[in-house]
Amino acid sequence: MNRDLYIDFAKGLATLSIIFIHTAFWSGQFYIPAEVRVFSLVFDVALFYALSGITSGANIEKTLYRLLKLQITYMIFVTFLFFMDYFFKVFGLSFFSMEWLQSFYSTFGSKYSTTSISEYPQWQNLGNWYLHQYTNADTFPVVMGSFWYLKVYFILTVFGVLILRFFPKHIHWFIVLCIALTLLFNIFPEYYPSGQVGYVAFYLAVFLIGNRMRGKKIPTKMIPVIYSIVTLALVWMFWYYGSEIFYKINKNKFPPQIPYIIWTLFSLATLFTLYNRLKINKESFITHIGKNAIFFYFAQGISSSLVYFIVVPLKEHMPWWLLMIIIYGINILLAFIISAGLKKIDTLGWNILEFLRRKTAS
Repeated sequence: MNRDLYIDFAKGLATLSIIFIHTAFWSGQFYIPAEVRVFSLVFDVALFYALSGITSGANIEKTLYRLLKLQITYMIFVTFLFFMDYFFKVFGLSFFSMEWLQSFYSTFGSKYSTTSISEYPQWQNLGNWYLHQYTNADTFPVVMGSFWYLKVYFILTVFGVLILRFFPKHIHWFIVLCIALTLLFNIFPEYYPSGQVGYVAFYLAVFLIGNRMRGKKIPTKMIPVIYSIVTLALVWMFWYYGSEIFYKINKNKFPPQIPYIIWTLFSLATLFTLYNRLKINKESFITHIGKNAIFFYFAQGISSSLVYFIVVPLKEHMPWWLLMIIIYGINILLAFIISAGLKKIDTLGWNILEFLRRKTAS
């Protein structure tokens, strides 16, 4: 079966959008206007959940094996990140001073204070990362700040494949249930549960809708109707919440609330409208990113942390829009280079595990 390059193309564009979001919301806090940061959220992580739904099936064994491989790849990455963070701190303490390290970390802003500057490794942090408790990595703060997506992905994929396997004729009812729970949590915010429930309720609906769209094509006559509904929803949002809600979209993202959900509708409508309509026949830089999306996702956390050290000295010396373009380009370039290195580290990690398996098998 030929690989659907549209999926890779969409994943690639979504990954580039995530890099732009993290360019705007992290180092961009120092110089990018709030309006631009909000607009960056138009194409956000909901696209990944929809694409995951399109590509997922009802094979439990295959899905769990895929998640296990992802978990091991993730553990290899955070182990590498842990030692990178630790050795940098040892280097700073050995050749400079605690004051130098604190000055270094102050580049990230007072909001991201360091948690564990020590010459001794904080092994509990590595253990927490393995179990998806994302305590901060001081040297690369954007990494753990963007990993909330991964935990939700693991949870909803397990729930999703169970629904697809055991309730194939009732998927629409589960979509209705997820939407109803999301509305209930928003209409009665005092009942909005903490933890992952609110995230999974909304994103599982997106995942299942994506699965229902698999192999299908939205009729041409329905496209104006869909975008009219999206437009009406946006108009209602500004009428009901007031124009100031525009600046609160990101606050309504964690967990997903009605304003943010409405804000994502345009990107989801565009994704499903172009699915099986836009034909991608050739490999490209964007499809390459899509095929290696997880390594780019890991890499952009590191690159988005590194660009702070370019932003801080330059932000007073050029227009914000020019600096944004430069930083975004550098961020993509760094993510591309780092992702290639992470793939090699991942291969090395798997080879070590295979060596240990052979040595212990007997």
